[in-house]
Amino acid sequence: MKSIVFFTRDISPEGVLKIYKALNADLTGRVAVKVHSGEKGNQNFLRPDFWQLLMEYVGGTIVECNTAYEGMRNVTDKHIQLMKEHGWSEFYDVDIMDAEGPDLVLDIDNGKRIKKNYVGKNLTNYDSLLVLSHFKGHPMGGFGGALKQLSIGIASSYGKAYIHGGGDTSDYWETEQDIFLESMADAASSVVKFFNGKAAYINVMKNMSVDCDCCAVAEDPCMKDIGVLASFDPVAIDKACIDLVYASDDPGRDHLIERIESLNGILTVNASAALEVGSLEYELIEI
Repeated sequence: MKSIVFFTRDISPEGVLKIYKALNADLTGRVAVKVHSGEKGNQNFLRPDFWQLLMEYVGGTIVECNTAYEGMRNVTDKHIQLMKEHGWSEFYDVDIMDAEGPDLVLDIDNGKRIKKNYVGKNLTNYDSLLVLSHFKGHPMGGFGGALKQLSIGIASSYGKAYIHGGGDTSDYWETEQDIFLESMADAASSVVKFFNGKAAYINVMKNMSVDCDCCAVAEDPCMKDIGVLASFDPVAIDKACIDLVYASDDPGRDHLIERIESLNGILTVNASAALEVGSLEYELIEI
């Protein structure tokens, strides 16, 4: 059966709320809302006010975890300060989920590369998950979307290093590329299992640079904005975004495609599908 992916060309707070309502999601209890806080200096990340109408409708808490590299988000005190500077704390309740240890360890029985996923322990405080992703390129993963948010995004600082190293944190920046990508798929599968269907995903195809929002110095967007997508399937929504990039007639799409292909980014999508995280088959419904 094909997964449903809703799509709108209305890239606005109103458009985001409209597409979420189209999902008819029933995210009950305490809702964790995963965003990318944006590294200090990054010009492309989606600001807090972009999500305001949706957050007022859903409620919930903005959640993040610390990074595994130097910057303004690698330790809790700096990360909290950046969340204030970027306006997240002004608008919403914010939870740095790995602010205190020990990490929550999720087992991955069928993982190809890793058998455990180390995530922020505060994940246990939430009953459902809403993943808000800025779809764009990435200097290590090829692209960033829902699957990256589920894996690297929800992993603790140590967990990020563990995924990057395919389970070996001794020299995790030098890991073979496909091992890293398949480890992301393994990690994503454990978070999907943890929430057991109580999760929804929104991808925004705006400000699409070849670089991630984790880059303090990022390239400017290379192609025109496309739209907003929503689904209950993280594989289908990321695959739909990639397909929309390939289908675009914007000449700048070649630069983004080169970034995705040069790093074999599609492997994360295919590996996640093989783990039954979601489906590569989808129906795109424009609203």
